[in-house]
Amino acid sequence: MEAYKINPEFVISDEETLRSHYSELSPLAAKKCLSALDKHARDFIARSPFLCLGTQNKDGKADVSPRGDPVGFVKVLDPQTLAIPDRPGNNRLDSLANIVANPNVGLLFLIPGFDETLRVNGMATLVTDPDLLQTMSVKDRAPKLAIVVKVSEVFLHCAKAFRRSHLWDPEHQQDRSEMPSLSKIILDQTTGAPDEKEMQKLDAALEETYRKTLY
Repeated sequence: MEAYKINPEFVISDEETLRSHYSELSPLAAKKCLSALDKHARDFIARSPFLCLGTQNKDGKADVSPRGDPVGFVKVLDPQTLAIPDRPGNNRLDSLANIVANPNVGLLFLIPGFDETLRVNGMATLVTDPDLLQTMSVKDRAPKLAIVVKVSEVFLHCAKAFRRSHLWDPEHQQDRSEMPSLSKIILDQTTGAPDEKEMQKLDAALEETYRKTLY
């Protein structure tokens, strides 16, 4: 595939030019951004089993990480503070290392079947308070730490992206078997994948790892 080259003639490099390409911001859209979690935001979070966590390191390199658990896994500690359990993963610790370097985070909460999303921005701290972690236990296993976020902005996002993508529509679900397994993709990208029989063993081992190490 040939490398794409950006024509500098069509580059937008300042906010004034950017805004000239769009309609004026509506008063309601400007006012909907809150500085604390009201009852509707708290209810949304209580229903959500999944969020995306956006972080940046000290140099501005960005990362987005999925976080999922049973409904209500994010704890609202007060109207401006929430806590996210950190469950076992691959130990790359990209998001956590970014938070240590740069505490600014962005959260996007999703609820299956809801086309709206909840956006939360704030400052994150990594906390190992055992009393807090115990409240986040699943199957008698507490997380190693919690990401505690002091909320600075919160607002509901409209349904357009989900309506366009048909994300929750069963008729638009794709067949996972049309792409290789995660194990094969990673091996293809790194050391090279073995034959099909050996891949079946590796895929089964991955499923067993999922079963044993979710918490």
